[in-house]
Amino acid sequence: MDIEQIRNYCLSKPLVEEGLPFGPETLVFKVGGKIFLLASLESTPLRFNVKCNPALAEELREQYPCVLPGYHMNKKHWNTIIPDGSVSTTQLKEWIDHSYMLVAPKTKKAKE
Repeated sequence: MDIEQIRNYCLSKPLVEEGLPFGPETLVFKVGGKIFLLASLESTPLRFNVKCNPALAEELREQYPCVLPGYHMNKKHWNTIIPDGSVSTTQLKEWIDHSYMLVAPKTKKAKE
């Protein structure tokens, strides 16, 4: 995935907002006011951060060399992903989806 594919995929999700709150070099995607993905626009190779369940975060880092502890983030809850072609686009989208679901506002069940 390149930055445009990541951007388009993130923006295809409900209620997503994009912005540059940390300056022109970091693209940020939020849902419900909470960040679920940050992408460096200046790093080579491309890298982006996604939120992750702590146990899964450790597992992914052990299994995939392209998954690192979250750069400039809480390393317990964030991973940095380098989309270098070593994992499929489908897998990358699953990691983005997982991050989105962790921070997306939960719908409240109607009272019966």
